Amino acid sequence: MQIFEPRDVIKVPFPYADRPVRERRPALVVSSGRLQADHGLLWVLMITSLTNRAWLDDVAVSDLSHSGLPSPSVVRTAKIATIEAKESEHIGKLPEADWIKVCKQIESRLAVCLPD
Repeated sequence: MQIFEPRDVIKVPFPYADRPVRERRPALVVSSGRLQADHGLLWVLMITSLTNRAWLDDVAVSDLSHSGLPSPSVVRTAKIATIEAKESEHIGKLPEADWIKVCKQIESRLAVCLPD
């Protein structure tokens, strides 16, 4: 099985929250390799075309060829899913500058409980 890393752009059967359909689409890996090694799972963010309605937290993909994407796209940081790694296929890598923007969006929304 291929091991995926954060920033990898992959093609996955992405689940929808509002309908019982799964469609193969690009997604961004945001989990560490340990989640995949321990459970065979990945945490991913949806990647969608720029032709769709923009969301406040979207991050534009600056280099389509490096990312393996066929058309102008954004990382939809509000749409996260847990998927099985075995159903995934590597297609590219998100540029470092875009990754930093994605991380800032995630950090702004994520509530982490740490001991005092």
